[in-house]
Amino acid sequence: MDPHILILGAPGAGKGTQSDRIVSEFGVEHVTTGDALRANKEMDISHLDLEYDTPGEYMDQGELVPDAVVNEIVEKALSEADGYVLDGYPRNLEQAETLSEMTDLDAVLYLDVDEDVLVDRLTGRRVCEECGATYHVDFNPPEEEGVCDKCGGELYQREDDTEETARERIRVYEENTAPVVEFYDDEGRLVRIDGEQTPDEVWVDVKGAIESNA
Repeated sequence: MDPHILILGAPGAGKGTQSDRIVSEFGVEHVTTGDALRANKEMDISHLDLEYDTPGEYMDQGELVPDAVVNEIVEKALSEADGYVLDGYPRNLEQAETLSEMTDLDAVLYLDVDEDVLVDRLTGRRVCEECGATYHVDFNPPEEEGVCDKCGGELYQREDDTEETARERIRVYEENTAPVVEFYDDEGRLVRIDGEQTPDEVWVDVKGAIESNA
């Protein structure tokens, strides 16, 4: 079985954790927009007649990569994968409509988590200055507060993990992606999963949803 899975959810909903488990269990590829863009920085997009001829030029300038380029890169990544879990795309309704033209999805999973819970998860993250290991003050704390278990480096809170930034990230996500969730809901393909459960409980629901839909 090589299922085609789309996983949706706000920042902090646990998409990365569940995607990793889907990859191990079903032997599919984890396709994220960020990875796909980095892997195809030099791809020739001159036929799209845009400002730049490669995705890398947008990235080097710190500019947002246009939808037309992202669509093309995602299509390439999906066509090269036997099965996949797609994470981070589609981010808006136009991309969702484009995705339905390029591939058939077996399951659309939506990790449903309340905003306050998301904020707690995002603001609790701590990262090691030395080796980059990540911890969470509630869910995965280091043995000694503020100190990395792996290398003894100092742990810090990233700027984009403050409450103000976390709420803004969630607001932007909701604004753009709520229509995407609605799109799949209207099609009767959306499987809502309670993302506030423990990661193991969420996994039971995720695995069950894939097995019954794929």
